[in-house]
Amino acid sequence: MTHPKSEMPLAATPDTVASLIQTVRGQRVLIDSDLSSLYGVPTRSINQAVVRNPGRFPPDFVMQLTAEECLNLRSHQVSTRWGGRRTPPRAFTEQGVAMLSSVLRSPQAVVVNVAIMRAFVRLRRVLAECSQLSVRVTDLEAKTHDHDRQIDAVFEAIRLMLSQPDSEPKSRMGFERE
Repeated sequence: MTHPKSEMPLAATPDTVASLIQTVRGQRVLIDSDLSSLYGVPTRSINQAVVRNPGRFPPDFVMQLTAEECLNLRSHQVSTRWGGRRTPPRAFTEQGVAMLSSVLRSPQAVVVNVAIMRAFVRLRRVLAECSQLSVRVTDLEAKTHDHDRQIDAVFEAIRLMLSQPDSEPKSRMGFERE
């Protein structure tokens, strides 16, 4: 695993992979240059694998980024990893990464693919937990809204009782002195 600017290997941990996952067209993806850094192969090798195996990479597995998407992704990063490219990068979905690892048959590809799959699974788990939390907050809001209405009804009844004039004299309770 190497970074394009240097030949130093990057650790293929779920944390490293999770930091590289981007969202493009509503899907979580990894960019070809980031994958090349993880797999330790040139970016062109990854793109050649896609071109040589078109049946393995349908549009829902890999997509070519538009110029606007490239600019958008670059603006979110401190420094670009895509310097000097002639073609826009490709973005691989989780299924595309799995397919890519079956095409790149090296021991390193297997190790990297395991880390990538774990990162995607962890991301799904976090999103599911956020979704569950959202449901619980919605339930809590509904309950407090109900309580607010009940408290308002109590206060309205008290105001009504206080605003009614006394129509009959009150009798004293208790013992009367003679």
